[in-house]
Amino acid sequence: MTPLEVVILLVGGLVAGVVNTLAGGGSLLTVPLLVFVGLPGTLANGTNRVGVLVQNGIAAWSFRAQGVSGIRTAAPILLPVMLGALVGAWFAARLPDDVFERVFGVLMLLLLVPTLVPRQPSEQPRHATTPVRWLIFLGIGLYGGAFQAGVGILLVFALSWAGFDLVRSNSAKVVVNFCFTALALVVFLAEGLVAWPEALVLAAGFAAGGALGARMAVRGGERLIRPVLAIAVVAMAGRMFGLY
Repeated sequence: MTPLEVVILLVGGLVAGVVNTLAGGGSLLTVPLLVFVGLPGTLANGTNRVGVLVQNGIAAWSFRAQGVSGIRTAAPILLPVMLGALVGAWFAARLPDDVFERVFGVLMLLLLVPTLVPRQPSEQPRHATTPVRWLIFLGIGLYGGAFQAGVGILLVFALSWAGFDLVRSNSAKVVVNFCFTALALVVFLAEGLVAWPEALVLAAGFAAGGALGARMAVRGGERLIRPVLAIAVVAMAGRMFGLY
């Protein structure tokens, strides 16, 4: 890598780490950057997971250090998400992803409205262990295993719908994403699809972004998270519709 490529990956990882922690979809920036510095698409996809894993681990630690641990919130949904991810990965090659992605773009725009509406302070979180909610998180795991991009946004939507505020939703999301990404990374490592020099440079940027994003989320609260989430959703939907 040239010095310029190192700077590009560091800055890209920093920005993507903040976006991933506050909302999701940061890989829409970093995977193209890895391709830009010379990696094939499949290798870029696997290499990116190292940074995503580090970012979510750092963000989860940072949330907890600030008194907003997402471990307890994430624990009941880890099993369905992980099971869904395994099944989704197996079916990935058999699904009509072009049609699915456009439907997904519409659904995200529809889900944006209720997610961004402020909640009354007296509203209490619903329990996320009922069969319906278990199926919802199983479905998110299916999507994440098959397509990956934007799974963090879906987790925020689902946790917000379950009654958690956006700060706690994000703190739980990074815990789930850490576990989810660790599982996916094992597959990429087994296939030899990680370029370690680029992975480590990008991971350094991701780590800084994860720590900064968690601090911004806790200090800025929902007033900061909502606009970032809205921008991430619109950007993700535009990508799904093939606008860029």
